[in-house]
Amino acid sequence: MNIFRLAGDMTHLASVLVLLLKIHTIKSCAGISLKTQELYALVFATRYLDIFTNYISFYNTIMKLIFLGSSFSIVWYIKRHKIVHRSYDKDQDTFRHWFIVLPCLVLALLINERFTFKEVMWTFSLYLEAVAILPQLVLLQRTRNIDNLTGQYVFLLGAYRALYILNWIYRYFTEDHYIHWI
Repeated sequence: MNIFRLAGDMTHLASVLVLLLKIHTIKSCAGISLKTQELYALVFATRYLDIFTNYISFYNTIMKLIFLGSSFSIVWYIKRHKIVHRSYDKDQDTFRHWFIVLPCLVLALLINERFTFKEVMWTFSLYLEAVAILPQLVLLQRTRNIDNLTGQYVFLLGAYRALYILNWIYRYFTEDHYIHWI
């Protein structure tokens, strides 16, 4: 594992912790897009289909479990928690997020490394993750009310994506066996 991957994982973990901190301690999800959270839950559910079949390392397994668990718990908090749910502004969070799922799936079916179920789902998760933040950005643009924790969450998500791009670039130039098509 290289420094960019580790920094990306830690930045992503920090973004999730900031969001869970906001939701759990303040009992509010104001300014948070449920639609983005549903997309991230779908991203991790499709990316980590191999969690119980392909063991890579303890670290890898733990991180997969953390991202799966946190994604689904955030969605649960926003949809089902009696107090948190009341702060969700459904009228402002109107991005039609399911319309970006289908193009990502079609793209994954057309452009992938190997046409197997796991590979197509993994590829789909990459495409979907690239656009999963859009409902959150649209919500922030509409409401124009960004609290400190929501701003930190969005910033950390952006930093995470930048670090993962650096990870892929680094691996491409330093690992002989890493000739990846993406």
